Amino acid sequence: MDHAATMRRTYERISAGDIDGFGDLVADDFVDHQGGPGFPATKEGTLDFFRSLRASFPDMQMNVEDVIADGDKAVARVTVTGTHQGEFMGMPPTGTRVVGVALIDIMRFDDDGLVCEHWGVSDMLSLMQQLGVVPAGAPS
Repeated sequence: MDHAATMRRTYERISAGDIDGFGDLVADDFVDHQGGPGFPATKEGTLDFFRSLRASFPDMQMNVEDVIADGDKAVARVTVTGTHQGEFMGMPPTGTRVVGVALIDIMRFDDDGLVCEHWGVSDMLSLMQQLGVVPAGAPS
């Protein structure tokens, strides 16, 4: 199975706003080890998180920079862009376009080729700086 190609398809579907199609690539017993804040670490919780994220950033694009696959796991380096047009983590929309927010994701695949586990880190500092919540640059 080509886990790298499946991983790329997850980002393509999320970027297209096809959250149900993304869900077709995720196992029913999926576990998200670094899921969205306030969302269950389940398949449905993850789908709800991405629906919420797409409501906050309706033009969000997840651009895959690199994918490395080995065995039952794949790792991706992704950059995210989008315009803050809906409430996000309690913040009202700013209309700000964010660019180059970095993500590193690890996905594990089951015997059917579906994503069954996820670990990830995202550059929340860059996102919050671009939204104006956290000052950018060196401390004064």
